[in-house]
Amino acid sequence: MQTELAPEFKDSADGREAEAILRKCVHCGFCTATCPTYQLLGDELDGPRGRIYLIKQVLEGKEPTRSTQLHLDRCLTCRNCETTCPSGVQYGHLVDIGRRIVDEKVPRPALESATRWLLKEALPSPLFGPAMKLGQSVRGLLPDALKAKVPAKQDAGTWPTRTHARQVLMLAGCVQPSMMPNINSATARVLDAAGIQTLVAPKAGCCGAVKFHLNDQDGGKAQMRANIDAWWPQVDGGAVEAIVMNASGCGVTVREYGHLLRDDPAYAHKAARISALTRDLSELLPDLVPVLRSRVKAPQGVVAYHPPCTLQHGQKLRGGVEVHLRALGFDVQVAKVEANLCCGSAGTYSVLQPELAYPLRDRKLGHLQQLQPTVIASANIGCITHLQSGTAAPVRHWIELLDQAISN
Repeated sequence: MQTELAPEFKDSADGREAEAILRKCVHCGFCTATCPTYQLLGDELDGPRGRIYLIKQVLEGKEPTRSTQLHLDRCLTCRNCETTCPSGVQYGHLVDIGRRIVDEKVPRPALESATRWLLKEALPSPLFGPAMKLGQSVRGLLPDALKAKVPAKQDAGTWPTRTHARQVLMLAGCVQPSMMPNINSATARVLDAAGIQTLVAPKAGCCGAVKFHLNDQDGGKAQMRANIDAWWPQVDGGAVEAIVMNASGCGVTVREYGHLLRDDPAYAHKAARISALTRDLSELLPDLVPVLRSRVKAPQGVVAYHPPCTLQHGQKLRGGVEVHLRALGFDVQVAKVEANLCCGSAGTYSVLQPELAYPLRDRKLGHLQQLQPTVIASANIGCITHLQSGTAAPVRHWIELLDQAISN
């Protein structure tokens, strides 16, 4: 796609990156067919190709409008379009650039700005845990919309105390320890059973995704640098073999630290090293299966697995969870229709765009429930919480199912 950047962008890093991405686009429209928001709304501007045109126009000097902002806001950043694109267009990076530029030029309504500020400041805050605990204590009294965001209190179980020669770092995350603490402890128990010790750096916090995708990109990068600092002593000393992510939304972000901090002279090298060491938890399954096979007592019934977009499109990891859990005796099935489509969670999207997020959730649950599962599984806390809000069937992280099968 031929692009003539306006003078204000021609010599900027964002402008050069955006132009390189735009030049790969050949207008084919394959992306439109796999875009969830286009399928719901049927508007070209609510699909990747339309949004690419909007961003191109802004970069060429056209003043963006509130309408431009809304079309970009409606994007889930699921990156299904990247999986579909035959030309390798890095749409996710482009839409991050476009949103930042548009937000600098188009003011938001006061209530919308306040909501976005509250989300980006509250979710990574140390106060989130006490607030979640309070919400859980009065959960039965909460209105349905709020109750959907407050999961029932969960027992985390015990954390293993054995030491092993093999060690990995794990990012605890910002909301997961308060909302679903058993995911982290189940991860540690399963890895312990396979002879791998899980370490958590106390000063590592939010991966930076929440702030970055709400256009506080400087704030998001500050959190990324803080995590690098927290991990670096063990990484630089060679004490750990990987940095393990059990939330695919965090994983896709940490994998991109090297890209996002590439122009930071103090952190570019370290960020690239961190990204190279980052592994989704499912990538450890080939090592875990042979060791754990004799100890696993897989339950009867179908596990309906929803692969998060951040795993299958963002990290390009497809099929691993299903294949390896089946090797351990689980009857894992994915939806026969639209398994590639987003469930509508998408970080803070379900709060900011509920009129699109909930139809996508119900559409996803409809396909999963056709499998008649005893449990629904996923690999990202956002997806798990969002799906659980629409079904009575239990929705769990797949590592919790494996942990339970070992414990039994």
